[in-house]
Order: sequence, then structure tokens, then C-alpha cells
Amino acid sequence: MNLDSITAKDIILTGDRTTGQLHLGHYVGSLRNRVILQDRCRQFLLLADAQALTDNMGNYLKVRDNVLQVALDYLAVGIDPEKSTIFIQSLVPELTELSSYYLNLVTVARLERNPTIKDEIKQRGYERDIPAGFLTYPAAQAADITAFKASIVPVGEDQIPMIEQTNEIVRRFNASVDQTVLVEARAVVPEHGSRLPGIDGKAKMSKSLGNTITLSATPDEIRQAVKMMYTDPNHLRVADPGQVEGNVVFTYLDVFHSDTAQVAEWKDHYRRGGLGDTVIKKQLEECLQALLEPTRTRREQYARDPAAVMEMLKTGTQRARAVAAATLAEVKAAMGLNYY
Repeated sequence: MNLDSITAKDIILTGDRTTGQLHLGHYVGSLRNRVILQDRCRQFLLLADAQALTDNMGNYLKVRDNVLQVALDYLAVGIDPEKSTIFIQSLVPELTELSSYYLNLVTVARLERNPTIKDEIKQRGYERDIPAGFLTYPAAQAADITAFKASIVPVGEDQIPMIEQTNEIVRRFNASVDQTVLVEARAVVPEHGSRLPGIDGKAKMSKSLGNTITLSATPDEIRQAVKMMYTDPNHLRVADPGQVEGNVVFTYLDVFHSDTAQVAEWKDHYRRGGLGDTVIKKQLEECLQALLEPTRTRREQYARDPAAVMEMLKTGTQRARAVAAATLAEVKAAMGLNYY
């Protein structure tokens, strides 16, 4: 992400599904940039509990409980609720109403062609037994974005089709009312790409795959996770030359270690042979322990007063609802639905 391209005129909309605590993949993908951006522009952070229910209707309590957990993660990494508006999606009904109008601007065939939706349907094994809410959530996401007239939406590469579909809806709506009411958004991809690989070497760090390191991980959990990390399966002896490409330990060192020259030296040594996995894993563990210790400590402090965190969310949600209501009023007026 080129942060220099984002100015005080921009409005940022971003957020996370409330299906579990956030992890290092989220941190690399967006969280650390959100902390920076909150001092540059107007930022809305959405706790997407309604979206989480599109494929978790049997897990209401998990979705509800994780609203607090994700809010704690936001606060722990340094999101300031005085600078960023943190709100609960399901408590802004204006988003649902906007979604219902947008569904008239998109076809079922177009929703099914959305590459992100196609991939997620395949991952979940839905085939044709797709929950309607899941299939149509691009329209709901368009509502989330346009309600705040967001000009910037930080996303992973796999989510770019969602922003493209949002902009299609924006253009179709503006054309239908013959005026510019809604704003197109720009997708901005994080510097390190959309995904941090899981500790098992799989392409994606995911809660469902059990290959994550959460932001609240204890020192022992971090230690154990690093020990389990995928390296080079052919690097059987310390003296053997090793492969750096695809080696998760080096991928994490590239992202999190501050001394790039030192990491480059370790890579050269590993390729030549004579550098064991235990040594580089120790370096990574020390790096991650130092990174997550202050985050974990702040999270524990906020967690002692969950009522205060929920009060913060109430304030943020009220602020967000006022903005969404103003946009909805504009949309309805443009459609002639302002009867009195």
C-alpha cells in the first residue's frame, strides 16, 4: 500500500468479520496501516457481524462474542476510537436498506460470476446449495462502502473483484437517477500482498485451518508455533544447503524483522549450508515475542473492562449510523422516495 497516495480528503472503509480473533495475517494485511491512516484521513472500521452470519447462522453466539474480541484486537494494536469510528454492522439498519435497493441493480448471474464469490463457494462446498445471503453479500458490501462515501478500501488481492462490483453498482445507480449521488472507491492492496502464509506453509493463514498466530498469543503459544513452522523438508542436516523460497520462517523474517541486511545474510548462509533451522527459528521467535508483547499487554488491560469497550462501540455505532442515514436520505431522495 502506498500510504503517500492517501490524503486527508480520503475516507477509508475497512473492517473484519467477527468469526474469531485477529492474527498476524490481519496485522500485515491491514491493521498496522489502519493505525497510520487514522492520523491522515477519516476512517471507519466495521465489525462485520451481519456478514459473518451469511455462513454462520448456526453460530450466533460465536459471531456475537467475537464482536468484543475483534474490538479488543483493534484497541490493542493502537486504533484510537477518537480518531477512527469503530462500529457494529448489524446496528446500522441503514446498511440493510441500502443493500435492498442495490440488489435491484445486479443480476444473479453477475453475482455468480464474481471471482471472490466463486472461490468462496467452492471452498465451502456449497455447489448449488448456496445461502442467498452469502451469494448477495457483494451488494451488502457495496452498501457498507457507499454509505460512508468511502474513496479508499484496503483489501487483499482476492477481494478486488468485490470493489469492482461495488463500483458497477455505484455507476448503475448514478446513471439510473441521472445524478452523482454515490462515490466510486479505490481498492488499495497492502505492501506485503494480500496474505501471510500459515505456519504450516499453506498459502493462507486462516483460523479455520488452525495455522495462525493470534495477536493475543502467549509467549509459549508463539514459541510452539515457531517450532512447528514449515521450512525446507530437504534441509535434513545443518551442513546441507537449504532453500529459502517457500520457507515460511524466512517469509516471516522478511515481513517482521527490522534488520533487512541481517536477514539477507542469514538467507545466504542458509543457501550455502551450515545454518540450522533451529537457529533461524530462534531469531524469528525473538522477533515475534518483541512484536506481540506490547499488543498482548494492552489487550489484557482493555479486556479487564469489557463494559467500557462496549460503550466505545455504542458511541462509534451512533456516529456511523448518522453518516449512513444521511447517505440513505440522499439515495431515497434521488429515487423520489422522499414522500413527506
